[in-house]
Amino acid sequence: MTESSAIPTDEFAAPDVPRLVVRTTELDPDVHAGLDLLQTLPAEEATAWVRRGEGLVGHGEAARLDVAGPDRFAIAVRWWDKLAESAAVRDEIGEPGTGLVGFGSFAFADDPGHSALVVPRVVLGRRGDRRWLTTISVEPALPTVPSLPSLFGTPPPPERPQGVVFADGALTGAQWASAVADAVRRIDAGDLDKVVLARDLLAVAEKPVDFRWPLARIARDYPACWTYAVRGLIGATPEMLVRLENGLVTSRVLAGTIRRTNDDARDLALAASLARSSKDLEEHEYAVRSVADSLAPHCTSMNVPESPFVLHLPNVMHLATDLAGVLADGSSALELAAALHPSAAVCGTPTPVALSLIAELEHMDRGRYAGPVGWVDAAGNGEWGIALRCAQVDSEDPRRLRLYAGCGIVADSVPESELAEAQAKLVPVRDALTPDPNDTSASAPALDQP
Repeated sequence: MTESSAIPTDEFAAPDVPRLVVRTTELDPDVHAGLDLLQTLPAEEATAWVRRGEGLVGHGEAARLDVAGPDRFAIAVRWWDKLAESAAVRDEIGEPGTGLVGFGSFAFADDPGHSALVVPRVVLGRRGDRRWLTTISVEPALPTVPSLPSLFGTPPPPERPQGVVFADGALTGAQWASAVADAVRRIDAGDLDKVVLARDLLAVAEKPVDFRWPLARIARDYPACWTYAVRGLIGATPEMLVRLENGLVTSRVLAGTIRRTNDDARDLALAASLARSSKDLEEHEYAVRSVADSLAPHCTSMNVPESPFVLHLPNVMHLATDLAGVLADGSSALELAAALHPSAAVCGTPTPVALSLIAELEHMDRGRYAGPVGWVDAAGNGEWGIALRCAQVDSEDPRRLRLYAGCGIVADSVPESELAEAQAKLVPVRDALTPDPNDTSASAPALDQP
């Protein structure tokens, strides 16, 4: 049974919370050496945060906060703090991600701003050689620890999506390129320095899409990304908004992109040109400065590299910078994510002007695309990425999904090049919904285990 709380947008106080009973036990690494977290997921009420086979997956819902509006982060923080304070926890491991854990996904914009924070009924975790099981309930006594077979049984494998067709979303490609040209004119006029414009793509299948299939495909094809699933939002992000682990704060900023080819030598030359591109370096500098300025009030000993490196992904290459600092004020990972959103990497600069231009030119509600997605534990540790390379499953018609991709626009941006970049960023989810010519099996793709 789920304890769900819904908050009106004009109410700041967090609602009453259930008293949860939480128990974490370690699983035998020999017995569960081949544990594939994503393969255990049920078809409904599932949450996930996995990279290279490690991470967390959740089953069911013990509690959930549905929240909207400009105060969504503040309300979620207060709700989580109250939940953690009242929970009875027995944690045999005491590592980040054990004990009480919540998975969250937050809207990009304040209006309507529909967001969610979910506490699963069961959490499976894997990190290095350790594997664990956390059970969460509202019962007055500590739950017994069931075996994995009795807990999950054998979940039926997901079906491959059939007959998926794609159509333009709010704007056609030509209309979106025209919006980019409008944005460049605003930048040239001095209205702002950078804006990130996104476009959407509608996918419609013959039958309801089992999200586990595209999720497993994305995780297999993009192992360096963080694969996530929270209340119908699925994807794999290459961008870590913030990680907090025992007082160490880290963030990976991506801005500046070039599409890869199938030629290694050509890709190396493209990577070198990306690293020298004044347009991409300018875009990247805005994003790094945005994150560094937002983290500075919360951290000491900030390390901000002077120049980015090139991150190679299967379909694109990004300019990337890894920032680090030491937590100074006791903020949780969720609070840090709230402080960082929206960064220049997904919005622009100055932020208020960029937000206004996004609302004017995109002609769509981003929903939870480009918002924080990830997890937090009772100690405040957690990982929050930016919801990129994603699709939202339509809750009323699960045959339909909406895919999103965006590009940073600066003075030197060329509309046709930005459109090609947006198309490249749609490839991971688009490919995950279409037949793989190299895979003739009917089962979901399996991950290579570390």
